[in-house]
Amino acid sequence: MIIAMKQHCSEEEIRGFAASLEQRGVTVHVSRGVNQTVLGLVGDSSGFESESLEAHHLVEKVVRVQEPFKRANRLFHPEDTRIVIAGPDGISRSIGEGTLTVIAGPCSVESREQITAIARDVKAAGAGFLRGGVFKPRTSPYAFQGMGCEGLDLLLAAKNETGLPVVSELMEIHQLEVFDEVDVIQIGARNMQNFNLLRELGRCGKPILLKRGLASTVTELLMAAEYIMAGGNERVILCERGIRTFETFSRNTMDIAAVPYLKQKSHLPVIVDPSHATGRACLVPAASKAAVAAGADGLIIEVHNDPENALSDGEQSLTPEIFASLMGEIRNYAGLEHKTL
Repeated sequence: MIIAMKQHCSEEEIRGFAASLEQRGVTVHVSRGVNQTVLGLVGDSSGFESESLEAHHLVEKVVRVQEPFKRANRLFHPEDTRIVIAGPDGISRSIGEGTLTVIAGPCSVESREQITAIARDVKAAGAGFLRGGVFKPRTSPYAFQGMGCEGLDLLLAAKNETGLPVVSELMEIHQLEVFDEVDVIQIGARNMQNFNLLRELGRCGKPILLKRGLASTVTELLMAAEYIMAGGNERVILCERGIRTFETFSRNTMDIAAVPYLKQKSHLPVIVDPSHATGRACLVPAASKAAVAAGADGLIIEVHNDPENALSDGEQSLTPEIFASLMGEIRNYAGLEHKTL
């Protein structure tokens, strides 16, 4: 249930009204916008009658939320969420609410020279974040699984040299203890419904980049975000990375319609991963521009300085030169959409 308060309400009146609701067995989440404050009731609200609540002198209107996700719901939080992250260079970077953020880097950290060179290149091209995998979930047990903590040290060294905040994938709860200096924790498609992990992330306070599962619906993605937000962490970024269908020409099928739908239903930032969605480097530029045109808040793109010899996902990785060219094209699209990189 959502309760929109009248504009003249004072903070003291809102706190008092929220406290009276919580005495009736629900949790009240307060969302303060520029023009209006909204109260979201989480829990069993069946005992509340909309008519009696609307009769209260502080209440503008009452809306019952039919969707199972509450905190991620736009009704719960009418204004777009913006997540601000400060890099070691002292520059704050935003994801969501009118910005277009590009996250770029290799699928896997392979060496100091590799990750540092790519970090310099993607920063020069205009990327705002550096991505790099150090713990890698792979379909084959014989495939490269990442460098682990050694790779994390190399990723953080590239972060400190370039000033770019870093994004890296976490696979298990115990890895949280070594992710203190990772700026954005990525949860991959295979872990989207690892609910014990999601609950723990709800208590960690770091921004979470949550990728849609291989065969998950949009509602299931939003419910996974709800697990994190229910624990108190509202810094969640949704990521469309393609879903598995009967089509075989691409690695996955990029669900471009999911972007405007998620933006309609949720206040959380939505980014697109055209690298995993297509699986082919030659398709990434077009898919990136389609994502921007659809209203995405950002892109996460794989970039490698030697794709042919990459230890993972080389076939979908752009070279730094092609990435720089794409960034120029994206700027034109971003200008048309009144967004900034």
